[in-house]
Amino acid sequence: MNSIFKALAVAVLSMAVFALPGFAGDTIKIGSAGVISGDLAPYGISALRGVEIAMDDINAKGGILGKQIELLVGDDVCKPEVSVNMATKLVSDGAQMIVGHVCSGATIAANKIYKDANLLIVSPASTNDDLTLTGEHPNFFRTIAYDGAQATLMTNFVKNELKAKTVALIHDKGDYGKGQMELAKARFEKMGGVEIVLLEGVTTGAVDFTAIVQKIKRSKAEVTMWGGYHSDASKIVQMLKKKRVNTIFFGGDGIIGDNFTNLAGKYAEDVYATGPNDTSSNPLYKKLAAKHQKKYKEDPGTFFYNGYACVQALAMAAEKAGSLDYDKMRAAMFEITIDSPLGPIGFDKSGDVIGAGFSVYKVINGKYTQVN
Repeated sequence: MNSIFKALAVAVLSMAVFALPGFAGDTIKIGSAGVISGDLAPYGISALRGVEIAMDDINAKGGILGKQIELLVGDDVCKPEVSVNMATKLVSDGAQMIVGHVCSGATIAANKIYKDANLLIVSPASTNDDLTLTGEHPNFFRTIAYDGAQATLMTNFVKNELKAKTVALIHDKGDYGKGQMELAKARFEKMGGVEIVLLEGVTTGAVDFTAIVQKIKRSKAEVTMWGGYHSDASKIVQMLKKKRVNTIFFGGDGIIGDNFTNLAGKYAEDVYATGPNDTSSNPLYKKLAAKHQKKYKEDPGTFFYNGYACVQALAMAAEKAGSLDYDKMRAAMFEITIDSPLGPIGFDKSGDVIGAGFSVYKVINGKYTQVN
């Protein structure tokens, strides 16, 4: 019985939406939606901190349309079914624009609510192609490149830089991970010269990945590509190396950052991953890194800068539109150019970011280092 009550408590907590900080009087409410608890929390927290600092900066300059920003925060725990309830709560609490979500599956599910409410949503991390390329999410924008761009980069790198002839494609069966590996499969088949010797999904959160590790070993894949997040990837990489499977591990942006290297430890060495371009020489990037360190006493996480850029985009669109009217703000989104920590960015007709792309990174001496 106690376990039932604990499960209910966790469920209620995961759907919670709370305001940070509260302002008296007339405010503009921005909903920040993402995963801020569980294994993937570091991704969502990094984006949320970008939103918080952007909000502080904009409020210090007078806010949006002369009104201060009030932040509503929701935790979807990276689960589509939770994200729908959380989105409904954000809307009912008066959110007027949304930053989020992090996990693509959660974003796709929740956006049915936002779209019906005529709310713009800008994501710092959701990369699934369907969000922009199908036309089913006209209110959706993102400050990160889409999976198709990653798939092209990854497959070209595997063939032309790693010189691999055989590859295993493994994923976590989610919208993000499975979609990424399906795109990679299509790219390999189109380019030729690389044989896909294994294509399989695994159960996310599993304790033991022995079965898939054995399959990779038997396949003799020179490169194992992973579609999914760092928590599962760290376990698979450890098992591959402990069992001395001779394969290069290569993941997408779901494993980029310290979250993966901390979990995988010494076994992270020589792992490849794609991630947002390194813009650390950008003056605003440097300024924000210092602000983050001062406020949170640590370096920024993976999607901090993307989260900051999301708020910049929404604020600039509202100012250009002169109102929060959905149609006017959406039209303005296609016209603005943002001086962001990612560099100057805008949005194409599909809502995909212009000016921010991906690079390939390799873990060298315990740290991801850009290699292309």
